[in-house]
Amino acid sequence: MAKVVVVTGASSGIGLATATRLARSGHRVYGLARRPFESDLFQCFQADVTDLSAVEGVLQTVCEREGRIDAVVNNAGMGIAGAVEYATPENIQRIFDINLTALVKISSVAVKYLKKTKGNLVNIGSVAGALPIPFQACYSATKAGVANFSLALDGEVRRFGVKVTCIQPGDTKTGFTAARVVEGGEADYGGRIGKSVKRMEHDEQNGKSPDSVAKAVARTLKKRRPPLKITVGGQYKFFVGLQKLLPTRFVNFILRKLYA
Repeated sequence: MAKVVVVTGASSGIGLATATRLARSGHRVYGLARRPFESDLFQCFQADVTDLSAVEGVLQTVCEREGRIDAVVNNAGMGIAGAVEYATPENIQRIFDINLTALVKISSVAVKYLKKTKGNLVNIGSVAGALPIPFQACYSATKAGVANFSLALDGEVRRFGVKVTCIQPGDTKTGFTAARVVEGGEADYGGRIGKSVKRMEHDEQNGKSPDSVAKAVARTLKKRRPPLKITVGGQYKFFVGLQKLLPTRFVNFILRKLYA
């Protein structure tokens, strides 16, 4: 059955791939983005996710137009890289506002609609939330927050039939790489920040297509009882599973060797 779906961050990357795939599958899709954008496949709204009143207005408009909302996909996000001690307070505040605080606020509003349809709330996290990456500490922290928030929210709303899922992509080839903000401190860290960022960028640009994440979202909306967490990519499923079995100190040692 065709569903009414709202996707944030829908102008590029994973959000655009998700909105496009769902629309082509016959769903009624409404995409949100901070900047104006257009699509021949789905309705586009300009709304900054940190402006809750603007997002509330979009959700209300969608519900008035369609009579219901069946799913909300929280995808909008940003990244910063570099040493925490050199991160500006403004950038720290912004990444938490966009990646976590806005997601929590939007979810709190979305649940009111999804309770009526026993719908889906899909939050896009990251493997970095389970395997925190040096010199991406703030990003990793926000994505760990997304995962834990999703689990906690499931405990609250499952009795109403609302299905919450956190999807954790690994390295994905999108414009997110070029948009990442890189902080200072290179000289103080002996070139390690540059090497770490270069490794991240290489892995991302050789990573999976954003449509691989879109497929995971589409499959989630089809399931009567979707998983609470979905890691995209076989190797990342392996690493996330292995992380649960190995000592934390050893896992952090490996991540430090890879990225620091």
